[in-house]
Amino acid sequence: MAKKKAENENTKQLNIQPIGDRVLIERESAEEKTAGGIVLPDTAKDKPKRGKVISVGEGRILRDGTRAPFQVKVGDRVLFSAYAGEEFKIDDRELLLMREDDILAIIE
Repeated sequence: MAKKKAENENTKQLNIQPIGDRVLIERESAEEKTAGGIVLPDTAKDKPKRGKVISVGEGRILRDGTRAPFQVKVGDRVLFSAYAGEEFKIDDRELLLMREDDILAIIE
């Protein structure tokens, strides 16, 4: 099985391949200003609950031994629950590894 590689804007490649029904998501950046124009410090910013799908696993194994197809694909912008997944950083990129079930919606 060939490994899937994800590219970012700087053409650096991530060699992270989620397994099973897991999805790798890059969190969108937090808002710098409020609607009234007040600049927010890092400690006051809420982490966005939106991101872009970077890589997907092979799918959940069903009882009959086949794999369930993913409802999301690489490049989709998604909305997810606040405490979903495991958060980590690679090369100053905020990434989340979560189950597909934690994704609430695809943003079109």
